[in-house]
Amino acid sequence: MILKPLRVGLVGYGFAGQTFHAPVLSAVPGMELAAVASSQGDKVAAEWPGAAVVADVGALVAGQDVDLVVVATPNAQHFPVAKAALEAGKHVVVDKPFTLDASEARELAALAQRRGVLLSVYQNRRFDADFLTLRDLLASGDVGRPVYFESHFDRFRPEVRDRWRERAVPGAGLWIDLGAHLLDQALQLFGKPDTLQLDSAVLREGAVVEDYFHAVLRYERGPHAPLRVVLHATTLAAHASPRYLMHGTRGSYVKYGVDSQEDALRAGLRPGGDDWGIDPLLGELTLMAAGSWVQTKTQPNRRGNYVDYYAAVRDAILGEGPNPVPPAEAVALMELLDLGRQSAVDGRALRP
Repeated sequence: MILKPLRVGLVGYGFAGQTFHAPVLSAVPGMELAAVASSQGDKVAAEWPGAAVVADVGALVAGQDVDLVVVATPNAQHFPVAKAALEAGKHVVVDKPFTLDASEARELAALAQRRGVLLSVYQNRRFDADFLTLRDLLASGDVGRPVYFESHFDRFRPEVRDRWRERAVPGAGLWIDLGAHLLDQALQLFGKPDTLQLDSAVLREGAVVEDYFHAVLRYERGPHAPLRVVLHATTLAAHASPRYLMHGTRGSYVKYGVDSQEDALRAGLRPGGDDWGIDPLLGELTLMAAGSWVQTKTQPNRRGNYVDYYAAVRDAILGEGPNPVPPAEAVALMELLDLGRQSAVDGRALRP
């Protein structure tokens, strides 16, 4: 039973803060959005009248009336803001990507351990409806041993936008942005690969950071080997590929479209209600029976819920459950993101 809500301080009220963090954590019983550090004070006050608007990030981080600091700044500020919050003895959630590189990630993980506070990374795509469905499907063994898997985030955004994510600044580019999602999901499903090879490119006219990547993960050992995993994202796909495609020794699974929660949050909706997290775009499952193919059938989706992440953070802080994305997992992911960047430079597959 939660007697006193955890008071949350949100640093940053750009796209991530106002879309993925404020409405999601505020839907968790036992959590209260107490303060927001942002230059958009009027907007914060209009949308979250119960939260204090703090102009100075340092004041919010050091404030005695905040239990948990959520870092939703541009990527280059993740490390310094999280470090300051940890040094102040606060629990911390950092939006993905965790940091700019694995060295920063390891430093934050060690600091959190020394201070005895929770440190977690917001990997909300673990709570997508179709990802939960895929995970259950793999666990069921219906498709047999997986031998080939593709995961795509394909978009059609031919015009380069004037925003930090598409400028030549630290933490920009598609690999660290969407690759952080796709690679994290692959690690959750299959574990660490034996090799990783990344091809990245700048394809749009006027673009200055990579807007395309194609990563191949090879698994030669372990329970799923031999297995090939392809992670792909582009900003020039007018006709999108399947979100997921998996071939196994007994069948195949294909799913188009992305989880509905992001679009709902972008539209200003808040989590809750009977239809929240329901993905109407069902996958298709084709299975072999008695040596012959049966007709392809639809695969019902699990219900997604990003709120489950913050509920797990609440429970972990209260000592009632595990950290949903512990620092060790966040560090391992950053190491592979670093490895991918080096692979793209070298033009060859590299071992972790």
